[in-house]
Order: sequence, then C-alpha cells, then structure tokens
Amino acid sequence: MMTANNSPFDVSMLAARVKANFKEHLQTAQDCIEPLAPVITDAATLMIKALLADKKILVCGNGGSASDSQHFSSELLNRFESERPGLPAIALTTDSSTLTSIANDYHFDDIFAKQVRALGQPDDILLAISTSGNSANVIRAIEAAHEREMHCIALNGRDGGELATKLEGNDVNICVPANSTARIQEVHILAIHCMCDLIDHQLLGQG
Repeated sequence: MMTANNSPFDVSMLAARVKANFKEHLQTAQDCIEPLAPVITDAATLMIKALLADKKILVCGNGGSASDSQHFSSELLNRFESERPGLPAIALTTDSSTLTSIANDYHFDDIFAKQVRALGQPDDILLAISTSGNSANVIRAIEAAHEREMHCIALNGRDGGELATKLEGNDVNICVPANSTARIQEVHILAIHCMCDLIDHQLLGQG
C-alpha cells in the first residue's frame, strides 16, 4: 500500500492547494455577508409571499447550477432541517425527455423558457441560476417568466452578466462578487440554504 512517504505526488504541495481553496472560500463568503444578506432576505420574502398565496417556485440552471436547482427544489418539496409539509417547487432540469425534445425540435436555448410558459402562472417565482449570468437558456427563461407575469430571482456572479439586465420590477439579483466559478457556486449553495432557512422560519416559526 502506498503511503505519503513513498507517494509520487508532492503531498505537501497538494495539501497547500487545499488550504488555499478553503481560505479563498472563506474570504469570498466573508466578502459577501454585507452585500448579499439584504438581497437574500428580499428573495426569501418574495418566495414566502408567493408560497402563502399558494403559488409555486420554478428553478433552472445548467451544469452545477442544474444540480443547485434540484437541490433547492428537493429542500422545499421534502424538508430542509425540520419536519414540515412539502412546499411547491419544480426544478426544470430533471425531465430528460422534455429537455431533449425541446432542444431537438426547437433549440437548446428554449429548454427552460418553453417549460416556464407551460407551467408558470402569474405571481409564481422563477429562481434562475447562472454563475456567469450569460447562460442563454436561463436568460430566455426570465423573459418567458415576465411574459407569464412571474417574479424572478437571479443567482449569478461576477458582474451579473446579461441576466442582471433582464430583471425588472420586484425581481431580486443575488450576484456573488467573485471571479472563480467554484467560489461563486459555493456561495450560491449558502444562499440557497439561507433562503430555505428563512422560508421555514417565517412559515413555521422555526428557531
């Protein structure tokens, strides 16, 4: 069995990179506390009002952001940290037959927008996730949500990208001021958990 002493890798260098990633994560999160706490609160408040009015939340994103979409919807539909009834949230990233049929018959950029037009109702919420803010299919989903008189919450990063320019009215922009995709995604997960916590706290009087 190979040990650290006879490893072909420079273990101390690799450990240093791990530590650097942790430190960068902590610094990014620290830098986000003041600018993002108010907008995360606004986003959660928008969701709470929708849920109290028997509305639903649709979620979309690509790649890691698709995973985050499913993560968020599962926390609502099942439970977060406490027992409670399920809450209506749908990840638009999960139905491979729908996604591939839209991409094949129309365009990949339409995979979320067509679902939003079919499923969205006035005053529903769209949570649109894109680390760059420039994902064309997420941008089209926001445009479709506005056509359906829905409210939008963007989870993005860097300078917000084109996604930020599509927001209007009471929409909320949670933009992580960082350049690393990994760090942006890590803060997105934290923001998602904060929104879930606030939803449970307000709806159920938790904590």
